[in-house]
Amino acid sequence: MAATSQGSFDGKLEALDLAELTKKQPWWRKLFGQESGPSAEKYSVATQLLIGGVTGWCTGFIFQKVGKLAATAVGGGFFLLQLANHTGYIKVDWQRVEKDMKKAKEQLKIRKNNQIPTEVKSKAEEVVSFVKKNVLVTGGFFGGFLLGMAS
Repeated sequence: MAATSQGSFDGKLEALDLAELTKKQPWWRKLFGQESGPSAEKYSVATQLLIGGVTGWCTGFIFQKVGKLAATAVGGGFFLLQLANHTGYIKVDWQRVEKDMKKAKEQLKIRKNNQIPTEVKSKAEEVVSFVKKNVLVTGGFFGGFLLGMAS
């Protein structure tokens, strides 16, 4: 080490044990310790249902609005394409469309015979595990989602 102008270094350093330090700090244990398990251990039944229901309703409501907008855009685009085709601005090569559709069907049949990728399986297992650990929140979310879609 380089010497400083304020004094000399005597070489005595004390090691800091982070494990002991974290045991003494309760906020650290609450954030990262054993208390950070599934929500079933942290909140009451009513709180879990309320959290799930509110987030589900918000998600369902937004999903409904975005879905309507997307359906309007796709339908309007399809209508404009049909209008342009009918008036002669666009000429569709239906034989090429049919050939491409046959090719796509064959590719789908090939993919259908293959097994599910491991990434999809692992994500599905994660979702199942989350649902099992947080049944009340998930149920509240599903109910809220349906209410949000209906409103």
